[in-house]
Amino acid sequence: MAKEGAQRAEETEQMIEKEGGKEAAEGSAAGSLRAGDTKEMRAVVLSAFGGLNKLRVSKKAMPEPQEGELKIRVKACGLNFIDLMVRQGNIDNPPKTPLVPGFECSGIVEALGDSVKGFEIGDRVMAFVNYNAWAEVVCTPVEFVYKIPEDMSFSEAAAFPMNFVTAYMMLFEVANLREGMSVLVHSAGGGVGQAVAQLCSTIPNVTVFGTASSFKHEAIKDSVTHLFDRNADYVQEVKRISTDGVDIVLDCLCGENTGKGLSLLKPLGTYILYGSSNMVTGETKSFFSFAKSWWQVEKVNPIKLYEENKVIAGFSLLNLLFKQNRGGLIKDVMDKLLNLYNSKKIKPVVDSLWALEEVKEAMQRIHDRGNIGKLILDVEKAPTPLMANDSTETSEAGEEEEDHEGDNENKERMPFIQ
Repeated sequence: MAKEGAQRAEETEQMIEKEGGKEAAEGSAAGSLRAGDTKEMRAVVLSAFGGLNKLRVSKKAMPEPQEGELKIRVKACGLNFIDLMVRQGNIDNPPKTPLVPGFECSGIVEALGDSVKGFEIGDRVMAFVNYNAWAEVVCTPVEFVYKIPEDMSFSEAAAFPMNFVTAYMMLFEVANLREGMSVLVHSAGGGVGQAVAQLCSTIPNVTVFGTASSFKHEAIKDSVTHLFDRNADYVQEVKRISTDGVDIVLDCLCGENTGKGLSLLKPLGTYILYGSSNMVTGETKSFFSFAKSWWQVEKVNPIKLYEENKVIAGFSLLNLLFKQNRGGLIKDVMDKLLNLYNSKKIKPVVDSLWALEEVKEAMQRIHDRGNIGKLILDVEKAPTPLMANDSTETSEAGEEEEDHEGDNENKERMPFIQ
């Protein structure tokens, strides 16, 4: 532990010297920029909403911190399913393009805006960002920044905020998870699913039912109590084991699963919708998929909820942070989560590391539901040579094949780093 701490301290000193002393190494196939001279940086840019061909790595002006903000030299960025939906324009009130996607990152504090307290240049941090995370440098308000534990890597830190805060808030703030309860979580092999499983294990006698693609079962079977294939009739499987159903349903799928989830709730049970991945079937936004998924949602009858003593809720972490100004609440949750991490009760699961120039391939892996845990964009990682020519400077007018409907064909399309 002491040795690792010393190594991290040395890394920090080298990073500060390298970036503040004017020379960013010219490494990687895409070529790093001389930040001290040009005040430019590399960033993933979404030129317009649509398919993978709308993403490219470009040079952008480097931001500087405003009052109350921190400037962070990014080491790693988290990649989430919501980023795929943003790319498609499959969200309410999407921002204007071009834009830099991404909502979480980790790195080193490089500069402090006026009135910032509690942080110093050189601190290792993780942060929420309201877009713009997929870049070499970001600026974000201090209330969204948290110090990284000494033994947490940058890739783990980039995998921590979105997944664990979402899981914790749903389980403990919304559903009031307690000893002896039962939880059904979809996409149990994903980043949030694995965070849910770990947090449930911190409470005695909690039964976790999970659904996931069958090829993930061997890898995640020990993290949940009962595991079902995502295409199976999980309602009957759950009822076979627990005739009364479950106390909590966490649904990131939506569509027909909404009605199924509500039907599985015990009296005083809570159903929480926190995503709608069933609306994403192809590489680009599909009105048919959206309409079909919406049509399949059971129309909620308040009288029926009253008669059956059931609770239905929704949870959006990004809205809570950036639209509803609950940064203080999230900070309290992060403090609790970091205590659990330091007690070795939870640990983020990193599926794979990708260079910025490999963002298309990383997104395809999420689309194919091929990941177990979190995908990370590693800002300092050099792209795999075979991918480098295909994934950086696609023109906005360029047309690429956008039919990736298959759920299984591309899951192992390239080796990945654990």
